[in-house]
Amino acid sequence: MKWIMYGRFLVSIGVGALSSCGGTETPQQKPPPTAVNVYTVQQGSARYNDQYPGTVTALNQVDIRAQVSGYITGIFFTDGQWVNKGDKLYSIDPQQYKGAYEQSVANLSVAEANLAKSQQDADRYQELSNQDAIAKQILDHALADLEASKKQVDAAKANVKAVETNLRYTNIFAPFSGTIGISQVKLGAAVSPGQTILNTISSDDPIAVDFAVNQKNIPWFLKMAAEKAELKDSIFTILLSDQSVYPNSGKIFLIDRAVDPQTGTIKTRLLFPNTKKNLRVGMTCNVLVRNNTNQQSILIPYLAVVEQMGEYFVFIVNDNKVTQQKVSLGPKIRDKVVVRDGLQVGQQIVTDGVQKIRDGAMVQVGVPQPTVTHDSTKTK
Repeated sequence: MKWIMYGRFLVSIGVGALSSCGGTETPQQKPPPTAVNVYTVQQGSARYNDQYPGTVTALNQVDIRAQVSGYITGIFFTDGQWVNKGDKLYSIDPQQYKGAYEQSVANLSVAEANLAKSQQDADRYQELSNQDAIAKQILDHALADLEASKKQVDAAKANVKAVETNLRYTNIFAPFSGTIGISQVKLGAAVSPGQTILNTISSDDPIAVDFAVNQKNIPWFLKMAAEKAELKDSIFTILLSDQSVYPNSGKIFLIDRAVDPQTGTIKTRLLFPNTKKNLRVGMTCNVLVRNNTNQQSILIPYLAVVEQMGEYFVFIVNDNKVTQQKVSLGPKIRDKVVVRDGLQVGQQIVTDGVQKIRDGAMVQVGVPQPTVTHDSTKTK
């Protein structure tokens, strides 16, 4: 009986082997399409704020430098205080310049005395020459001495002005009204003309905020700059580093003369009132620019966006097959996001199920979701 069972076992193995070698292969089944929901891309009206990195800057700022050499003998302000134009800020030891000034004045007096003498000689010799009482050469020499004396007086006057200017530069005054910084020198410090920075003074009310604008937006900003009247609901505000919105709105002060070819942007400057001195030069902020409400924008659900290494993509559905598409995003508006580039009206994108699909996958499309208009400028 055992031998009979063993024989049947061998026969079954042989039959299985023959069927595996001579039979047809079973085709591999494809995975079923992934069920997804889609959204039909449309244009709509959306109010939102574009954000630009900005830097607070002074309309007028200057480094105060010494124009003569010497030692600081006086400091006439408190660091960080407000100073008015013409206020005395520093004094430099004037002794050597006073001595040079007095000497130049004395030299001018000598030159003027010599001129008076030369004038008298020239007049006397001119009268004698008219009477043919002296040789003409003597008169010529007297007239030449007179001209030389006049030049000496002119040179002495110029020297007096130069020395007087140096003496005047020993006192340094505020060139305009503004806030002065921390003094970079102390009493007794030696300073050199044009090299040593004594301090910095800047204006702070009004104050400016600089930011870079893409060149394609230049026409719209030029239009805003051309509007002279103040807007009741201003389109320019700033978001401070503590995420608070600055209470005063601004206006365009100027747009730079040229586009930076390296970045394709142009510098734009806004002007803000700063009566409470809350804005300080060098602060960073975000400029909030309300978008043109007449312009139609593309809004899609934010959950349809996939981020990969800092870039953003969506899946476009075409004939139940998805294609991964890179998009450029604008501001987020609640559960929606503005698409600046990468999508066209009428395209269908996957909203639910993006985690389960990849580029080229087959999908089963659900019911398209409707478009909703949003306004991100309203207070939540």
